[in-house]
Amino acid sequence: MKIQNSLKNMNKFTRTNLKAYGIVILAFLILFPLQSAGMINNSISGQLVPICTYIVMAISLNLTVGFLGELSLGHAGFMSVGAFSGVITAVCLQSTAVPAPVRLLLAIIVGGICAGIAGLLIGIPVLRLRGDYLAIVTLAFGEIIKNIINCLYIGIDASGLHVSMSSAEALGMTNGNLILNGPQGAVGITKTATFGAGILLILFTLFVVLNLINSKTGRAVTAIRDNRIAAESVGIGITRYKLTAFIISAVLAGMAGALYAMNFSTIAAKKFDFNTSILILVFVVLGGMGNIVGSIVATALLYMLPELLRGVADYRMLIYAIVLILVMLATNSQRIKQLREQLKAKFFDRKNQGKQEEGVS
Repeated sequence: MKIQNSLKNMNKFTRTNLKAYGIVILAFLILFPLQSAGMINNSISGQLVPICTYIVMAISLNLTVGFLGELSLGHAGFMSVGAFSGVITAVCLQSTAVPAPVRLLLAIIVGGICAGIAGLLIGIPVLRLRGDYLAIVTLAFGEIIKNIINCLYIGIDASGLHVSMSSAEALGMTNGNLILNGPQGAVGITKTATFGAGILLILFTLFVVLNLINSKTGRAVTAIRDNRIAAESVGIGITRYKLTAFIISAVLAGMAGALYAMNFSTIAAKKFDFNTSILILVFVVLGGMGNIVGSIVATALLYMLPELLRGVADYRMLIYAIVLILVMLATNSQRIKQLREQLKAKFFDRKNQGKQEEGVS
């Protein structure tokens, strides 16, 4: 009885936190034993780390789009910064005695730091813009980052790192390892990413984002989203709080990019193009703006949907498009929202009536 009363008295944020953590932990408890026992086919098993990565990307973008209220179309740019800086870190540590899990952790940390620096540099001028102008500039940032990485040649030998923007031969290495090979991207990566590491990164992301939302900073960010003029009139520093949310979002995207890159033996910059940014934005919109739990569920379902429809390959993109349209209609339909609220009200009325009858008896 005490547990029921405590659950009833929980505020909205606490219930949301428990739902978000519970979904992730439950998914791990179900999927990890199945993966370890070989009961999941290789195709599905290979998608687990990318799903974790895109869940982190969706949650971090939701911080910018859903809670800050700014449209960013260059989120894949931060992902690519984290991916390639993480790969460089991991390859540099391969010749040392550092264990693989530690290399992965350091790669994720360095990827997040580098993406955060990029977020600071781009955020200072960009966040003074609004609406379509902000979307266009962030889109340009993502494409610029992709083109810069396409021109980078980085290698390592006994004398250290060598960087060139012309060709691999210009590096002048002696018996060294080539890390970035221009348009071919990163090569010779030792795969260290695991499903467990992906789950831990999701939990860390939830911890950061949910605590930020429920803090003084988070309330200031949502106040800026709801009414910029009113927030500014009561002394809220618009630029500071917007920049804080933007940098945290970039750091989490960079960490996700490092995890994603360490799941493959080779990865190219073309993977982090405009289409990737739009895909992540679709996950956020369909899951609900400002809805963390919705972002998790929508990302997992929509990312797996094309794979599950592989058996009907000729029609799977058509089915995928139809599902997206139906989900958008269901999410934005006022009638469906009212019906859902009515069903919820009836459920709680029956539950309370049953408790009253038990108390009388």
